[in-house]
Amino acid sequence: MAAGPMTPAPAGDAATGGPSTNGGEPLVRVDDLTVDYRNDDQWVSVVKDVSFSIGRGETLGLAGESGCGKTTTALAMFGYNKAGSRVAGGRVTFDGRDLLGLSDRQMQPIRGARISLVPQNPASTLTPSMKVGRQVVETLEGHGVSSGSDAMDRTVELFGQVGLPEPAEIARRYPHQLSGGQQQRVVIAIAIACRPDLIVLDEPTTALDVTTQARLLDLLTHIKDESGMSALYVSHNLGVLEQICDRVAVMYAGELIEIAPTAELFNRPRHPYTRGLIAAVPRMEAEHAGTEKLRGLLRRDDLPDGCGFAPRCPYSRPQCFTDPQRLTEIEPSHQVACWRAPDIEAEAEAAP
Repeated sequence: MAAGPMTPAPAGDAATGGPSTNGGEPLVRVDDLTVDYRNDDQWVSVVKDVSFSIGRGETLGLAGESGCGKTTTALAMFGYNKAGSRVAGGRVTFDGRDLLGLSDRQMQPIRGARISLVPQNPASTLTPSMKVGRQVVETLEGHGVSSGSDAMDRTVELFGQVGLPEPAEIARRYPHQLSGGQQQRVVIAIAIACRPDLIVLDEPTTALDVTTQARLLDLLTHIKDESGMSALYVSHNLGVLEQICDRVAVMYAGELIEIAPTAELFNRPRHPYTRGLIAAVPRMEAEHAGTEKLRGLLRRDDLPDGCGFAPRCPYSRPQCFTDPQRLTEIEPSHQVACWRAPDIEAEAEAAP
């Protein structure tokens, strides 16, 4: 039997994808963000009405398969729009200020100083013809943090902080003279140089070996805890997000379909897509929450008018293909965009 309508979340929570873990006014509020890509002679929405918040000192994970809109969402929030894209609607409030209403010139003192970005590929960020120490110095000088010998001293200090060996020597090297892990540490040093309020991490460990990845995650956790900065961590790797995030938001086909505190999401996922993602995470335990394996692939050209996951969902009903789903509070701090969530959990528990 189909479940009755779920209780809508309070207006304040629905607008931000649930309350932040630290209470109070969040550092970042994203309300109904919509991003379009140009496709031939028309605009196509690839991110649709996404809303969430990031509390002060909180790490929010943004998860989902490749192509779901994670990176597009993270970059569009702060005016990093790719060629052929546009922000078609919504509002991004950072420390009480609407960022989407600012020009590039107005954003310059914010980027790098108050909001910094660590991309997936450090080589795309570092200038190959400039020594890495000088690149950090330029960041410090450009934002008026320090200059001259003081800026270089601070650079060497930062390199030591991010765990680079012989930091003074590293500062004199060019990017090609460093390993991938060392390049990523340099990028992290640049990102934290001005002690930003928010750091955006876009798959920062994907290209690294497991050992280097583990060290960088420990480093990022230590830096965040020590500085009190907030973080948005974009990744398809749920194991990483489970390790370092306070809350996790799950995206599918450009929409948020579930958001909850990390432990709650992993122990009791409520959306069929989240259940499938978690089932795919290798674990030592014989059993874990969510046993359904994902079937098929994300195909944006074949999305129905209703739930985008319906064609792949083993629990879908005809209504799922026609009725759009919105994030709805099913438990305190836990929102799900699935009208069948209560039934699905009951059916899964009853299954042999």
